[in-house]
Amino acid sequence: MPEIRGRTRIDHTLLHLVLNSVARVKLWLLLFIPVIVLIIAILLVINLGQPQDAIEVSLYDQSQILPVQQVNEDIYKQLDDNRLCVAIAGVLSPSKTLESYQELLSYMSERLGRQVTMILKPTYAEINDLVHGGRADVAFICSLAYVEGNEDFGMELLVTPQVHGDTVYYSYLIVPRDSTNISLQDLRGGSFAFTDPMSNSGHLVPTYQLLLLGETPASFFARYFYTYSHDNSIMVVADRLVDGAAVDSLVYDHLVASDPELASETKITVRWGPYGIPPIVFSPTMDPRLKQQLQDFFLELHKSNEGMKILNDLSIDKFVLGTDGSYDSIREMKTRLGW
Repeated sequence: MPEIRGRTRIDHTLLHLVLNSVARVKLWLLLFIPVIVLIIAILLVINLGQPQDAIEVSLYDQSQILPVQQVNEDIYKQLDDNRLCVAIAGVLSPSKTLESYQELLSYMSERLGRQVTMILKPTYAEINDLVHGGRADVAFICSLAYVEGNEDFGMELLVTPQVHGDTVYYSYLIVPRDSTNISLQDLRGGSFAFTDPMSNSGHLVPTYQLLLLGETPASFFARYFYTYSHDNSIMVVADRLVDGAAVDSLVYDHLVASDPELASETKITVRWGPYGIPPIVFSPTMDPRLKQQLQDFFLELHKSNEGMKILNDLSIDKFVLGTDGSYDSIREMKTRLGW
């Protein structure tokens, strides 16, 4: 993780000598490059709450991943019966999403004998639109996005992951490691990072907790914004750019296990939940035969050595059939908030 909090001190005597030397231009570069790098780093981490364009990656015959390309919406009109479009939202930033899912989708391509195209979109709303419009066959989304899609157009559960023997997850309230804040109430008047407007753990849950306090994000926080990925939210807390954030427990646990530095720079102060785990969904207009093929693929993934390796890399035990009732607590929070 880049260090962005330090400053470079320059001795004034040395500065006087250098300014009168041939190296004057180099000094100015040394002075301004760190500042430029700092600004770029902050913009990249926070994303300034602006979703980026979608990207498409084709995965076929276990081939090496192709260069990421900007998606042209016309591509959806060119899809043939042998292509399978899998949409993934920005739970993780794009680079981490590619790293996490490319092996799974390559294996899916091999097993199903189909050309699999991964479509990355920065928001859950865009993913739901793709599924609704039949431009994505399958999607990895958040629990709240499923509830919204199920209500809006009959989005259906395909399978759900099982992690540590269970099919639930939590919303973590995290703060910098050295922070004295231990509760949501302690963050009054501070700054806060939400993930996505349609995220359960990163938006609905903390907003509902504010409702229980008689507050809203606007009335409670001095400043808040959306990072559009859980790893970005974790990073802005670790870099002390905000006082706190609410993040997906599955993402947090996975990232801190692979990056101990994050664990050393952040801490969990509150755990809300449990909630129905983020599912894999499909459009109600999908061919029933394709639905069955996909379900069989996911349900049997843990039975092969290659499949188990992929699951281990994703920190998933196996995939199981989910139940719609697992998401009723999310529906209740949504209803009470009037969303």
